[in-house]
Amino acid sequence: MDRLDRAIAGILASYEASGGVNHAAGPNLPSRSAVVQALRDIETLLFPGYREEEGIDDSNIGFVAGELVHRAAKVLVKECERSIEYRCRLEGKPGCPGAFNLEARDLVLRFFEALPGIREALMEDIDAAFRGDPAAKSLEEVILAYPGLEAIVVHRIAHFFWTEGLPLIPRMMSEHAHGRTGIDIHPGATIGRRFFIDHGTGVVIGETCVIGDDVKLYQGVTLGALSVRKDAGSAKRHPSIGDGTTIYSGATILGGCTEIGKGSVIGGNVWLTHSVPAGSKVYLPEGEGIVVELEPGKDPAPGACAS
Repeated sequence: MDRLDRAIAGILASYEASGGVNHAAGPNLPSRSAVVQALRDIETLLFPGYREEEGIDDSNIGFVAGELVHRAAKVLVKECERSIEYRCRLEGKPGCPGAFNLEARDLVLRFFEALPGIREALMEDIDAAFRGDPAAKSLEEVILAYPGLEAIVVHRIAHFFWTEGLPLIPRMMSEHAHGRTGIDIHPGATIGRRFFIDHGTGVVIGETCVIGDDVKLYQGVTLGALSVRKDAGSAKRHPSIGDGTTIYSGATILGGCTEIGKGSVIGGNVWLTHSVPAGSKVYLPEGEGIVVELEPGKDPAPGACAS
């Protein structure tokens, strides 16, 4: 046995010792490449004519949309079926392929029924980006060239599957967007209407974060958790951001009990682990500690609870 053969034997031995093998002969996991393929078709449905396809006009748009729906649905049913089977394995519950298939078909049908509403929300996001960025010259530019919008598109799709209790697939979608844009939005985060991420690189939004309407984030913002135990993973660990809040680049807001009141402005590089009331301005003057300016008549918010 030469050195390469011995290396192969060592790799095979590590499979037995350490696990981490997804056997194709047994119950299989969803395919990441298939999920990304379906995601691309869904994005084309959302914005026909803006992706790689050609030749869409009023005479054939119905045919093109129908083909995309059927193609994406076929892939999604198969991958959702695998994901549902995986969920049953994790929970130690019995199940049969026929039941998995029926549940997957119903889930995918409900997703496509929900797609017009998702599209309506995304058109509001596009308008918010156009109105919120003086550099944006058109709505078309936002759709074609803004990484923040790309991340939001994928999040609104992935969030549907997350709220349906489907494991793995929403995370695959979100991580695909993360790799393309540098924006990391957990599919569990709840995000309101007219959301705008400007520039976007390095933005992190945690699983239990709740973001209101008309919120604007800049690059490098973290909406994260304070250090928590693994057994507290189901608790609310990430902050809540009120309507109309702007958070500037590099700001870090942590903790499940941290609430940012509506209409607040959080300055760049601020580190915040406590709540602030509506209309607050939180900033970090050079060489000084954090300053919180309140609207007249407002009382300071209580300190954050442990989370």
